[in-house]
Amino acid sequence: ARERLLAQVASNCADEVKRAKKVAEDAREKKAAELLRLKEDMREKSAEAERRRLLLQQQSQRRPRTGTLPSAEEPKVLARSWKPRNEREAAMVIQQAWRNRKRRRIVSEFLELGMNLENVQQTSFEAVGGRFSDENVLDSTAKLLRLYGLVDEDADHNRERIAARTFLSAFLVLAHPAQVLSKEGEQEADLIEKAKSLLLCLDPIITNPSSSPSRSRLELLAEVHASFQTAFNAWKDRDSSVLVETMLAQFVELDAIWQSVKNDKDGHVAEDYREGIQHNQTLLLARIKRLAGAEKAMTMIKEAIRKSRKANRSKAQKGKFPSGDARPRAASNPAVNTDTTALTPLEATVAHTTVETAEKRSIGPLVPDNRTLIHELAINKEYRIDTKPRTDMRDNVIQTISEKMRRGFESNYGDLFVVAMAEAIREKLLRLVAPGKSLYILISESLDTEIIANQVKMGSFSYHKFFSFMNSLLPKICAPVRDAEVKSLAEDSTEDPIERLAKLNYIIDLLSIDHANFTLQMNAPAMIKNATEYEQQCFASVHSKGPLVRTSQWWSRAKTRTEEEMTRRSTGTQPTPASRITPDKIYTRGLVDLTIDVAELHETDLPETLELDLNRLRRMRTDLQRIITISAILLTAKNLMRRDVRSQWKEQAQRMWDIPFENSQSFIAAIESRYALPPNNKTQLSGTIERILLDGRNRQATHPVVKVLLQKIKTHVHTRLSASSADERVKAASTASQVLSSSGLPEFVVQIGALIDELQKVAEVDREAHGKYYDGIIEQERNHEGPIEGRAAGA
Repeated sequence: ARERLLAQVASNCADEVKRAKKVAEDAREKKAAELLRLKEDMREKSAEAERRRLLLQQQSQRRPRTGTLPSAEEPKVLARSWKPRNEREAAMVIQQAWRNRKRRRIVSEFLELGMNLENVQQTSFEAVGGRFSDENVLDSTAKLLRLYGLVDEDADHNRERIAARTFLSAFLVLAHPAQVLSKEGEQEADLIEKAKSLLLCLDPIITNPSSSPSRSRLELLAEVHASFQTAFNAWKDRDSSVLVETMLAQFVELDAIWQSVKNDKDGHVAEDYREGIQHNQTLLLARIKRLAGAEKAMTMIKEAIRKSRKANRSKAQKGKFPSGDARPRAASNPAVNTDTTALTPLEATVAHTTVETAEKRSIGPLVPDNRTLIHELAINKEYRIDTKPRTDMRDNVIQTISEKMRRGFESNYGDLFVVAMAEAIREKLLRLVAPGKSLYILISESLDTEIIANQVKMGSFSYHKFFSFMNSLLPKICAPVRDAEVKSLAEDSTEDPIERLAKLNYIIDLLSIDHANFTLQMNAPAMIKNATEYEQQCFASVHSKGPLVRTSQWWSRAKTRTEEEMTRRSTGTQPTPASRITPDKIYTRGLVDLTIDVAELHETDLPETLELDLNRLRRMRTDLQRIITISAILLTAKNLMRRDVRSQWKEQAQRMWDIPFENSQSFIAAIESRYALPPNNKTQLSGTIERILLDGRNRQATHPVVKVLLQKIKTHVHTRLSASSADERVKAASTASQVLSSSGLPEFVVQIGALIDELQKVAEVDREAHGKYYDGIIEQERNHEGPIEGRAAGA
């Protein structure tokens, strides 16, 4: 790894040296061209001065005195006519006259276009861009370039058009740099300087079309034009690569939206989205083909979509349930229950045991309650109970249970602990098999609590027989994906029975979660179908004693913020439908303010209607803190190194995601893994990173860059959530990558898009289940303050 890092650093240093040599070479070329131009100007001025001197000398000579003769006798002076000496000389004179006339006509046609820097500056960027696409403008420009040898004589029509557009781009770069250039970097400054040199070199040639330019001036013009063309192509290649990446992200985002709605036939959502998605994807495909080429564009799009769909599948399965056959061997297909009032609890917790109490204190209950399960299924149809917290804390869980049992043995309660553990294991295992089956009878008889209690009391209980029985039983019950873990438990040679009991309990917990996930998968369609009704029943039973104080306060704050925003945007004109305050706008503002923040979210700040989403909103805030922290660091590094803020440093962002905020040097090392930082830049970047990480450690956003990024994300999320129609949502989604990339967040377009999708689903489920409570709050405010337009969506 060290050799690879050194090789990468050496490569980066070589690139920097190459770039420095190129800058020095361009400077030398520019200086030589400027010196040549000055010499040519001095020669022309000297020649002009000599010509004037001779003219003045001729005018100052006095005519000789002559005698006066009568007019009749004055001789006539005949005009002298020039005659060619031969046909060759006559042909040369005619050709020269024809060339002069042709040169004057071509230059006059170009000058009549008004293509000078002053006119282009006074014209809007869009109008100038439209004129550059005009065939007459391109023809006149191509003729001018061919006249002065800036285009090859054998160049075809397309090459002439490309050369003409590149030449005309010099006017755009100088007249409208803010619209053309994405940032003020080293490459952009070099492009501006070479465009200026090109126009300065061309101006004296076309202002005097009657005289033929000297060979040295034409050579200087060709050299300056080639230098500008090289700089322009280098800038265009880098800028087009960034544009292609952004448009690919937009294409993938639209594909992700289609994948999420294409199976929704009942609500006709797919029909609403399909036309808009296809239209926007067609436009993006045409632009990508124009920049990258047809064949390469199709390859890039297919690869990007394949990676996106694979990542989405992996993300949906990661930590939820292991890959492979997760169906328990002893499980049978449970009957689907469509009655929401008779749903059987899926919890596999053990009652009345000190073991369960210790586990709950360490990582919480093994399986969520029915209300939480159905709520999660309503938001995500592929939801499964997450085993990651338990697997991540495996050693902690085993140690907690072992210590609890050791303290019990030390307090002379060892016999009770053995019996309690056997009872807990027996009840957990019986939940994994169907009643009446042979395994059910075997577990009931072999792990009879009274028999085990008598054996312990008489001192005849054998741990060896107990573990041998479990080692032979678990492979018959577990799912195939757990075979390796069950085998590892059977081969464990630990002599301490307490530790082996703790490990056994951990494995049985995993089997219980697998069984619960299988049961959940079989009952998911019925549970999702009745989710709204079930949540309404549960919510009414929990909050039937009093008003929803926190919900009313949250709604009031959101309404105040919405009114302030509308007042700030109002221009004093007649109110429009877009300026009206509706329940949809209030709800969206409240949800965005509740989610897009970095401070710790307390339960008292959460409305009762969103109480089941407390952990989700906390996770979103934590992820948001890391997103804006990493983006602020990368944005600062790009600006210091004069890189395009839209360029994607995904590898560096991925490395920084798992780095603790306390380790600032690791963040610098992640940047140095790609670019070599000069000492001054590294010192400045280190200080900025330390201040940014201080915000991350304190869960705040006080640094200017962090504050701006947070506000941009909040504005973007609010815009996406405020889109009501399918066309508006598709349009907002198709421009999301471009908006976030220009805002300095290109590495987290996918994460922010996933956050928005999840929030949209949370809002949909919440409004369907708790719409009448929001209606009640709206009615109370209408009676006290005045009307609110409309009502909450889904209420």
